[in-house]
Amino acid sequence: MSKRTPAEVFPPGEFLKDELESRNWTQVEFAEIIGKDARLVNEVISGKRAITPETAIVFSEALGTSPDLWLRLEAQYQLSKVRTGDSAVAKKAALHSNFPVREMIKRGWIEGSKNIEVLQAQICAFFNIKTVAEQPSLAYAAKSGCVGLTPIAQSAWYFRARNIAQSAPAAKFNAAKLDELVVALKEKIAHPEATQDAPAILANAGIRFVIVEALPGSKIDGACFWLNKSSPVVAMSMRFDRIDNFWHTLFHEIDHVAHREGMDAPILDVDIQSIEGTQASEIEVRANEVAASRLVDPSELEGFIARVNPIFSDDQILGFSRRIGSHPGLVVGQLQNRGLIPWSYHRKHLVKVREIVLANALTDGFGRRVLEQQYV
Repeated sequence: MSKRTPAEVFPPGEFLKDELESRNWTQVEFAEIIGKDARLVNEVISGKRAITPETAIVFSEALGTSPDLWLRLEAQYQLSKVRTGDSAVAKKAALHSNFPVREMIKRGWIEGSKNIEVLQAQICAFFNIKTVAEQPSLAYAAKSGCVGLTPIAQSAWYFRARNIAQSAPAAKFNAAKLDELVVALKEKIAHPEATQDAPAILANAGIRFVIVEALPGSKIDGACFWLNKSSPVVAMSMRFDRIDNFWHTLFHEIDHVAHREGMDAPILDVDIQSIEGTQASEIEVRANEVAASRLVDPSELEGFIARVNPIFSDDQILGFSRRIGSHPGLVVGQLQNRGLIPWSYHRKHLVKVREIVLANALTDGFGRRVLEQQYV
């Protein structure tokens, strides 16, 4: 809705003055009619006294109007004295409506300030925009395969991840070493405590790895983007603290890196393990399939399912996972995603690994804060 510039607003006394003149009544005469002191009438006309409900009633009885008329005139006049079209309150409300300001201040991404210009400047610097009227320039391949504007909470998460990724350690990237990277990571998937080695393995392969806690409601799991043509970044939110989600998301993003995707525009992965059955883009389906195959050999899994379906006992899952050198939580996760077992089954195997990973990863969130230059 566009703002309207109000016409000049006059004090109610101006209208009272016109009414008296149209009737050829003096102020003293009108005061006698309403039973009030002439000083009251004079002060209302001169704008020194406000219209009260009692005054509105006697004015309406004498002049044949409604009390509401005089109260509305008074209210409009009082508002006109304090209302401005460019108030700090309106600016701050717009800023909070269009950007996750409160959450960004809470996490230390920007500094809190009572000065709206300072807040606006920080928001512009954070999102690399010229004015807060702009939307951050960021598009991504959504699940549907279409390109769309990114929700602001996801954009904020990405810009934060990109900023701190510049400080993430990494060797020189060599695409030829990605196969060695995958082998090194697969050797870790059977042991939850080995997840702490993942950040260093990625760094040694030239991939920067950062963790940024997701903003409420963003549902973002991870991202693949490049700082330049030789600096790929894998970012994760770890919003689900379970071993299968960690490894699946990690291998999913690495597949994007292997195909040099996310170079022109970042690949932001939302609800990464729930794209099956949707109109997902081809690259997302491929990355999901690759990630799943690296955690549990597809042919082995199909054979296991054919043998024991529909009864997946704990002993059977443990025996199968030991034989293929995987963690039982990874097997459970894939059975759940295929709908072969309910989400509530075998959850004890979906062990938590977040704190283990965070110990060696450049992390912003979960009680940790990356200190770097502020946006000014």
